[in-house]
Amino acid sequence: MLIRVDPSSPVPLGDQVAASVRHAVAAGHAVAGDRLPPAREVASTLGINLHTVLRGYQQLRDEGMVDLRRGRGAVLTATATGGHAEITERANELVALARRLGLGEDDVLGMVRGAFR
Repeated sequence: MLIRVDPSSPVPLGDQVAASVRHAVAAGHAVAGDRLPPAREVASTLGINLHTVLRGYQQLRDEGMVDLRRGRGAVLTATATGGHAEITERANELVALARRLGLGEDDVLGMVRGAFR
């Protein structure tokens, strides 16, 4: 799993580490049982502090996405990959609602883009 951060971003680096893992899970690039790269390795590769990476991993643990254990490392939980299924389910519900209301794909995509802003 590739973890990325943008040092020029105003978002704290630990938050970016956690967001990068969330993105990998949402995109289906990581599944329950996958191990996250060791925090020392991530810190060294990205040129950031070890405690910054651990802060990101702890956020994921607090959200129930990661199980952190000494000697075992960080492992994605079943809860982590359940989010992808939930988003897919809600997207299908959104499409069904849009069709009932007579809205087209472009209309809905515009609304979703607006929600991200």
